[in-house]
This record gives sequence, structure tokens and C-alpha cells, in this order.
Amino acid sequence: MDAYLEEELYDLITHCIQNGPSSPDYESKKQRASEIGRELYSDGGADAMENMYFAIENRIKEEIQKDAKPYRSWWNSITDEWKY
Repeated sequence: MDAYLEEELYDLITHCIQNGPSSPDYESKKQRASEIGRELYSDGGADAMENMYFAIENRIKEEIQKDAKPYRSWWNSITDEWKY
């Protein structure tokens, strides 16, 4: 399941990076990314979130030469352990 979630999260964040917050589906993609974070947290805690986001940041940096770090804050409301 993690591979599926990683691929989906990658697609969501890549779309948001490339299309920006003015995109009509930006908020729905942001909400789904937050849901993925909650799923990860419930399954493996903050470590699972950190591992997934680390992989996403590296893929985005290598594949589209963009920075995914600003999108980490989308998960801030999930747990106090996640503060970005």
C-alpha cells in the first residue's frame, strides 16, 4: 500500500507545484495529500510520514527539479511531532 500512496502523493504534489494554488483542483489535491498523511500516521506514526516525505522530496527534486519542502506544512495538523 505504501508504494501506491507514494505514487499518489507524488502525483498530487507534482501537480500542485506545476499548476500553483490558482489551479481549480488545488484544494482537493491538497486535501487528499493531507488524507494520505493521516493514513501514514495511523499506520506507522511520524516515522512513516517522515520516510514517505523524504522519498517524495528526492523524487521531485530529481524528476522535475523542484522543491517539495514547502508542501510539508500540509501535514502539520496531523500530529504535534510534525512541525514544518
